[in-house]
Amino acid sequence: MKIFKILKLSLVSSVLVVAAYSLYLFYQIQIWTFQGKPTQFVIKSGEAFSSINYRLKKQGLISNASVFYRLSKVKGKLKSFKIGTFEITPGMNLTEVIHLLTTGVGKSIKVTIQEGKNLYEIAEILESKNVIKSKSSFINFVKSEKNLIKFGVPGPTMEGYLYPDTYNFPPNSEVRLIVSSMFSNFNKRIKKLNLKSSSLTPHEVIILSSIVEKETGASFERPIIAGVFFNRLKKKMRLQSDPTTIYGIFENFNGNLRKKHLRQKTPYNTYKIPALPVGPISNPGIESIKAVLNPKKHNYLYFVSQNDGTHIFTTNYKDHLAAVKKWQKNASNRKGRSWRQLKKN
Repeated sequence: MKIFKILKLSLVSSVLVVAAYSLYLFYQIQIWTFQGKPTQFVIKSGEAFSSINYRLKKQGLISNASVFYRLSKVKGKLKSFKIGTFEITPGMNLTEVIHLLTTGVGKSIKVTIQEGKNLYEIAEILESKNVIKSKSSFINFVKSEKNLIKFGVPGPTMEGYLYPDTYNFPPNSEVRLIVSSMFSNFNKRIKKLNLKSSSLTPHEVIILSSIVEKETGASFERPIIAGVFFNRLKKKMRLQSDPTTIYGIFENFNGNLRKKHLRQKTPYNTYKIPALPVGPISNPGIESIKAVLNPKKHNYLYFVSQNDGTHIFTTNYKDHLAAVKKWQKNASNRKGRSWRQLKKN
């Protein structure tokens, strides 16, 4: 009889413990709500659940780390937490926090990288938008030999392979995430192009495309300019492209290209080297790449700016000098206009 009473008490105690724990879980999951001020919570790329859980509890954004873990596990969400910046607001319970962090859209920063921007300019843009903490971290990453091998880029940097586009990145993103996104976008964009169809190697196609991108803003001129460079390469003439010279001294360039710069030998100065530069000088858009793959066939060897983004093309040096005199040495013709004002033909 005494044993029966002990068993009965044990059973009652067990039921009470289960009931109490169930009530505790119900309170933690459904009743408890965050009562602080609206708080920005950032989940970084590659961050493990344990780190997310720890930081949520430390900041007082959840009531219990153990319960949050078990609830996330039951819901099958342990590996579903998104990268980004999320706002946890007063009144949210654990279930709602999990829903926000696994299905909600985190706050991100919209960044537009224009065609023709180089890696230094991209780094500057990303830093100014607070996407990265320092531009040097981006520059060092895309110049790292280890990363070049990892991404399979044959150049001295990842220049040319950071596709210009509009992106959305979380604040203080990892550089690796940014570069991977831009590089993946590049591969996606060129997927339907046959870079091996040219007399140039695929890497040389990107190099020349980056030069064409910098030489003109008028899309209808790109195949013509590509044709000029192919003609010069066939004749073993130097490309003599100002943008390549500027790129070789970019980090110390003050915006004023002088004769001493044209005489300075760098791996990018096509006034001094009788070939393509060692690597791309910018990140070209798809139209410039297409122009190099399908250059216009003509006999032009020279072109000079008409100061509106378009150019005068000539087949011989005498006519080129005449064009330079008219468009570059005549002050009245040097008043800048935009090529966008012209009708495309």
